[in-house]
Amino acid sequence: MKYKYPHLCSPITIAGKTFSNRMFSAPMGGTDITNDGCIGPKSTAFYELRAKGGAGAVTVSECMVHPKTDGSHAYHLDTTILNSLASATYTADAISRHGAVASLELSHSGMYAGTYMTDKSRQHEMCQWGPSDTVRPDGVQVRALSKEQIDEIVTAYGTVAGLAKRAGFEMIMIHGGHGWLINQFLSPYFNHRTDEYGGSLENRCRLASEVLDAVRKAVGPAFPIEFRFSGSELFEGGYDLEEGVRIAQQLESKIDLLHVSAGTYQRGFGDTHPSMFKDHGCNVYLAAEIKKHVSVPVATIGGLNDPAQMEEIIASGKADVVYMARALLADPYLPRKVMENRDDEIVHCLRCFTCMAERAMTATRRCTVNPLIGRELEGDEVYPAPVKKKVLVVGGGPGGLYSAWTARRRGHQVILCEKEDQIGGILKSEIALPFKKEMYELSRTYEKFARESGVEIRLNTEVTREYVEKEAPDALILAVGSKPFVPPISGIDGDQVIVVNDLYKKQDQVTDEVVVMGGGLAGCECAIHLAQEGKKVHLVEMRDELAPDANIRHRPLLLKEIEKDGIQVHTGHCVEKIEKDGVWCKNAQGESVLIAGTTVICALGQRARADIVEALRDSAPFVRVIGDARKVSTITNAVYQGYHAGLDI
Repeated sequence: MKYKYPHLCSPITIAGKTFSNRMFSAPMGGTDITNDGCIGPKSTAFYELRAKGGAGAVTVSECMVHPKTDGSHAYHLDTTILNSLASATYTADAISRHGAVASLELSHSGMYAGTYMTDKSRQHEMCQWGPSDTVRPDGVQVRALSKEQIDEIVTAYGTVAGLAKRAGFEMIMIHGGHGWLINQFLSPYFNHRTDEYGGSLENRCRLASEVLDAVRKAVGPAFPIEFRFSGSELFEGGYDLEEGVRIAQQLESKIDLLHVSAGTYQRGFGDTHPSMFKDHGCNVYLAAEIKKHVSVPVATIGGLNDPAQMEEIIASGKADVVYMARALLADPYLPRKVMENRDDEIVHCLRCFTCMAERAMTATRRCTVNPLIGRELEGDEVYPAPVKKKVLVVGGGPGGLYSAWTARRRGHQVILCEKEDQIGGILKSEIALPFKKEMYELSRTYEKFARESGVEIRLNTEVTREYVEKEAPDALILAVGSKPFVPPISGIDGDQVIVVNDLYKKQDQVTDEVVVMGGGLAGCECAIHLAQEGKKVHLVEMRDELAPDANIRHRPLLLKEIEKDGIQVHTGHCVEKIEKDGVWCKNAQGESVLIAGTTVICALGQRARADIVEALRDSAPFVRVIGDARKVSTITNAVYQGYHAGLDI
């Protein structure tokens, strides 16, 4: 077979173990960690899906090796814990039976133990241990590890590695990056010790070196050991790329694969996990430079989801392996689609951080574009319905498209009606924002799936009650979405006013001085885009804070972009009227102030199309309302509800 991406699809042999391709599944935390640290069945299914999808290796994250000094709510592997070894064995087997190499990431949180706990008060009650005595920025006291404790931790790495091998894992990843314990020892910012573990680079590498020696002793010579570290900490006071090269050279003789990431979790979340505001592969340069100075294979990571880009990375010698995390949540079958030359069917990650926000808030997983994530035990196959029915879907947004595709895969006759002349719903407007390109393209992908499965799509077709009665469907899915909220403000109908949903059609009408009314997610992202174009932007919000509707991972990065781009923010300002030279607002002190601008963007939120829903609600035997038509919310909910609407018929 001739591969479209031959370098990406080629096997690689590391320490005698052959991996089927160069696309590996990066460590991602599980979804149902038991109270005593066992891998729950949902997590096993979570990791298995990436193996089924064709990844060359799947890494289970994170196994904390020394609970006595690291009370994080994460995996443990300990024969004194009932089912610990068994659950690890079932998980390794679930991965390897699909042809992927099962890997386990061994870690220690150090001074950030308990980060993953949903109850943060418990984290703050813990005794935190690190390389040096200090006080964290949040006021938590950190105590320096003693030499005896370090010896215990090193021994624990070896013990757990041996258990992992016994459980059937075929590779071990040592986590030495992102601000966890080993990184804390490597970093001159965190490490102020004066003994043999501090000071010189050699001393700061000592813990990592001893850990790798202990793991090698436990697993033997012909067993891949991977070391994951930050090529640069990317902040003042941390180590830079030049020192990252020296760290790699110091440790390369003890490892089989060097995994180069970036930043520290606590001081650079958006660097370690590049957001939609950054270029895909923005951290690859770190791996590319380090690879010039070491002899072991090098892996890279960071917002990668395009096979063409990943092929170039391997072909040009920047890295030997590419890792993906979020991309394999959005589409677990991405590697398999690449191997089968079906890359045009990939569902691309939006880099919206729904997955990571959900884990932080509820200790579960959810993906905006993939309703299976975190719910893999419910089944990842769509089975034919025993009785074939006629299904009418009203609305061609993401929820409507996904429900139509799902119902068609069940074998039903499916008609999707869209009143406008193109598919996409609210996603059509995202073409105006370059950093949301994947969100716009999502509707194209879902449309492709629907059409190729046999869904009949009727554009320029408004569905009335009479239309439904004429078609006489057995099932009706109402995915009619929402409409922008445009309040009766004086001047709102002026020629200089553009509703944010229509920005993609009127970009050439936007002048150099803009007032964006509405500081929710849509308004903030619009303001960022216009500021990036060089326009002077004012952002007006009646509440005291911006973007409360953004998730907890995306929001801080969004606010940082607003600050960086020099957007003038006016919170506590209520719009009174719009005139040709700007917007009059009442500020928190009750004063009327003019915010100057010759273009006004109205981004004051959305309202469900309740009138259409009520008109059609009882017009078929089975009626399901989904997405914004049900409640103005997120693409995540629209896709999830659409999927299950299709399954329920």
